[in-house]
Amino acid sequence: VTEQLIRRRAEHNNMEITTLEEISLHQQDIEKIEYLDKWCRDLTILYLQSNLIPKIENVSRLKKLKYLNLALNNVERIENLEGCESLEKLDLTVNFVGELTSVECLKKLYNFKELYLTGNPCIEYEHYREYVIATLPGLKRLDGQDVERSERIIAIQDYANIKKSIEKQQEEYAAKRAAEKSQEERKNENKPGFDGRWYTDINAQTNAGDSNEEKYENDVDSNNENDKPNKSFWQDKMPYTPEARKATHEQLQKERQEDQSNKSSDTQQPKRQVRLKTEDGRILNVNEAKIDFQLIDDEESNNIVLDVACYKYLDTSLIDVDVQPTYVKVTIKSKILQLVLAEEVNPDRSEAKRSQTTGHLVITMPKVSLMKRNITVHILIDKSSTSSILYIHRCRPEYIEPIT
Repeated sequence: VTEQLIRRRAEHNNMEITTLEEISLHQQDIEKIEYLDKWCRDLTILYLQSNLIPKIENVSRLKKLKYLNLALNNVERIENLEGCESLEKLDLTVNFVGELTSVECLKKLYNFKELYLTGNPCIEYEHYREYVIATLPGLKRLDGQDVERSERIIAIQDYANIKKSIEKQQEEYAAKRAAEKSQEERKNENKPGFDGRWYTDINAQTNAGDSNEEKYENDVDSNNENDKPNKSFWQDKMPYTPEARKATHEQLQKERQEDQSNKSSDTQQPKRQVRLKTEDGRILNVNEAKIDFQLIDDEESNNIVLDVACYKYLDTSLIDVDVQPTYVKVTIKSKILQLVLAEEVNPDRSEAKRSQTTGHLVITMPKVSLMKRNITVHILIDKSSTSSILYIHRCRPEYIEPIT
């Protein structure tokens, strides 16, 4: 728990933590409750579910605390709540509370009315409900069910025998937990990986005379070595213990970090460069934007029209048009659409318009005129003929033959 985390979760209180009355710190990978009793003395509601908290501590100074949610944690004992004078509701759903007699610390809380222990080992004890009801005389609801007056009377009448039975079952569970802890310690000592068998043993490879098939199998095995620890972890059967839950969380965190590192390495790869022309200077057709278009040769108006299907709500400032005599280039959000033209056009007289209805970009490019192509029209009159006949020759100046 850090001050920065608390301020970030106190946005509803203008980031002020001293006057904070409610805070949610769920799914924050918290392993210890600390500083809240110093920084947030006015807390009335505290959500700490879905973390890795093994012990209830550092909350006794929260005199105004009414509701404490510690569901889905690793709590094994109810403790250190005697100072929470205003506590009304405690949620310990799906924890590991096996010491049921620890509920006696709630006995002196005058305002305490509701307790949730669903999903804990202690609910498997015989006479579990009767013991809790008899121990906490002010309790109104247990595990979501109202406490009836009749069942409280029956539980109090046989309280001595019920308590002995609970203590005996509690001792059996404590011995079981001790065995689980020792087994977990031995498992960690013999954990695969410490003997160096999670990598390909080069010395164990066969001699150079091995067949190609065997070499291929060895290569495949070596490529899968990195996945072995993760696969074996999820395939192994694990007990339902606080240690197993913590190990699962650490494994998830490890795999998440590996995924992030793989993604970051992928993003660091150099971006592929789009080639717009060949080495000898020939322009290429490129559609990096992968956008639909139509290139129309309008012979009637002597124009080449390019219709680009731009997105309707795309800002025009993100579009750039470059018309050259032999090609046209349209840049849309840094993506290039370049097309080579079949005929030469006049860039100075070209125009680009954007449709307000469809968003399409229409570029009209006039073809080069006869004069622009240096085509000369020569009219020759044959004077030898009785009638005036016109001969029209259209050719470039360099191809005009002298008239004799």
